[in-house]
Amino acid sequence: MYEFDIPNMTCGHCAGTVKKAIDQADPLASSIIDVGSRTAKVETAVSPEAIAAAIAEAGYPTTYKSV
Repeated sequence: MYEFDIPNMTCGHCAGTVKKAIDQADPLASSIIDVGSRTAKVETAVSPEAIAAAIAEAGYPTTYKSV
């Protein structure tokens, strides 16, 4: 599992955009998006770099760490 810090994610619409980006990068991913902490926890078989790139491409630069 990876945790992505997404500092520019500030509302429900933002969270929906991030969720959509994750789902497009890996349709089988399981994710928990938390606007309050501005994080996304993602269980995925895809590389974290690919998930981070998809989130960034959606307009939300991010960093990640293993959890």
